[in-house]
Amino acid sequence: MKSEHKALMKARKRNIRLTVAYDGTAYHGFQRQTPPVVAVQNVLEEKLAIVFGDNIELAASGRTDAGVHAHGQVVNFFTDGTIPVDRVCRAMNSILPEDIVVTEAAEADRDFSALHSAKRKTYIYRILTGEVPCPFERNTAWYIRRKMDIDAMKSVLSQLIGTHDYSAFRAAGGAPMSPVRTMDIADIEQEGRIIRMTFRADGFLYHMVRNIVGTVVDVGLGVKTPEQFGEILASLDRQRASATAPACGLYLECVEY
Repeated sequence: MKSEHKALMKARKRNIRLTVAYDGTAYHGFQRQTPPVVAVQNVLEEKLAIVFGDNIELAASGRTDAGVHAHGQVVNFFTDGTIPVDRVCRAMNSILPEDIVVTEAAEADRDFSALHSAKRKTYIYRILTGEVPCPFERNTAWYIRRKMDIDAMKSVLSQLIGTHDYSAFRAAGGAPMSPVRTMDIADIEQEGRIIRMTFRADGFLYHMVRNIVGTVVDVGLGVKTPEQFGEILASLDRQRASATAPACGLYLECVEY
């Protein structure tokens, strides 16, 4: 929501909360962009204007980068539109492109903010393993042919549990904010060819999950040791961590309020 329009938008009668799933492959991230560049927010606001009959400026739980996906992105917006919430999902999904779906709609309290009311977020990162890639996973998982040591990866992920300064995994260019976060889930599991890492915390820094994943993968490949991972976390130095993992494997799984 544009700051200069906030008072105007909040004067409207209803605050609507949506949960949105999307395949981010075709979009330049979630956050609104200037045409001809298209982001998920551009598409949502355009279609919401049709359904609700007024111009829409929404707020989201957070932005996702180009190529990142979501199962449970949460947004809210103020409107004078009168469509009942039980008809919103069907109305929106009838005009949205197939790679964006509204999964839930609800009336929210006046003070609810998808961004500021969030308590925890969960991200999933998927890796495809094996001798050959899979064409159906090329936009939905990071393909790594070499075998990885899952036990070593699990051991370093456990080092992330608790409250830490995550400066070593913070990319330049993000919004200014404290690098201290509390993570209560950092785990890994493998089913068949898919390795799945799960992260739940009270907040995440810019590229934090992808930078962690890149470094954890290097531990799994033997490029870095578990001891070095701990040293990287403690160093607060982004230059010591590994390269950022590709966007295609990352999913915003859910947001808790």
